[in-house]
Amino acid sequence: MPGSPPPPTSPPPPSQLVTFPGRGRRFTTTSRVRYGDTDPSRRLRLDALARAVQDAGNDDVADAGFDPASPWLVRRTWVWVPTAWPVLGEELTIATFCAGLGARWGERRTTVRSVRGLAEVGAVWIHLGDDGRPARLPDDFVAVYGESTGGRRTSSRLHHPPPPPQAEVRPWPLRASDLDVYGHVNNTALWLPVEDEIARRALVPRLAEMEYRAPVEADDEVTLLADVVDGRDLRLWLVAGDEVRASAWLVS
Repeated sequence: MPGSPPPPTSPPPPSQLVTFPGRGRRFTTTSRVRYGDTDPSRRLRLDALARAVQDAGNDDVADAGFDPASPWLVRRTWVWVPTAWPVLGEELTIATFCAGLGARWGERRTTVRSVRGLAEVGAVWIHLGDDGRPARLPDDFVAVYGESTGGRRTSSRLHHPPPPPQAEVRPWPLRASDLDVYGHVNNTALWLPVEDEIARRALVPRLAEMEYRAPVEADDEVTLLADVVDGRDLRLWLVAGDEVRASAWLVS
């Protein structure tokens, strides 16, 4: 089945790549790469990958006996593709577990594997209380998900730099279909401008990271800023007014 060939070299794995320790809870499910998930080269898009990973995590929470509609806010997501991307028609095996905890957040590690493709994904999610503010993780949640962390603590800090003066600027119009139940642009939809930019530049990312600084609201006028560093790294910023709402870093 045709797909995007791997480059001569791939970037090294992220420093925060954590493997399942062999103990604790791990949830596995399956999916398939469908037409609505791919780019013209049949590669699984970043937004579709993020959606599949988010759905697996939501199913895991429900399977563990917790409310799947409980509010969580993603803070940071990274994707590493060491060999090849999954492509159209391939079945996906998605395995996910908790790799670290903080006082008000948790890190979920997910492996998405197809017959030839592999994507390793990590995401830090912040737990929200009824007032919409970060809240301590419930004891029963820690009891279920804590064992697989091995006591590892994870951080919710963000590290991306601000956009430089020479960054290219263009508008990024929002669509009603981008919005979630909170009236914000869903985190999976924020990968769409990333996909648009790599398509314009004919890039196939092997490493991608998204940081979410503040919600993108329905009535925001958003601009997309782009800058290429050292000919290989692509950095992107989604800005509303003078505020960076999200940023991405990609290595091809």
